[in-house]
Amino acid sequence: MQTSVHWLENVAFEAKSESGHSVVMDGSAEYGGENRGPRPMELILMGLGGCASFDIVTILKKSRQDVTGVVCQLKAERADSIPAVFTKIHLHFVVTGKAVKEKQVAKAVELSAEKYCSASKMLSDGGVEISHDFEIIEAE
Repeated sequence: MQTSVHWLENVAFEAKSESGHSVVMDGSAEYGGENRGPRPMELILMGLGGCASFDIVTILKKSRQDVTGVVCQLKAERADSIPAVFTKIHLHFVVTGKAVKEKQVAKAVELSAEKYCSASKMLSDGGVEISHDFEIIEAE
């Protein structure tokens, strides 16, 4: 996997992925940013949510659950000192579907957290305390 990050101006950068996609990152105004894109640390959190959500959807579909929606809400805490690394991250999954079994969702969350989500594994091995929970909403 490869990517490149190009400086645009001030503290704005454009990252280009090997798959041909790009995203603009920018710093906060206090560092000269203009809020033109997410902060780099926000992208890490977004990547974790995407990685875990990918697992949840895939696992639930394989277990023949009638899932119509998955939302991953993440909350993170960072160290007060530099480097301001993540210290705690909580992932809350909201799974919507028809007759989705709680046991299957719990298993999917556990498998993602402990086996499949590369981002979660990398962060937890680096000392970040990661927790998960979920709720199920019955689709109409």
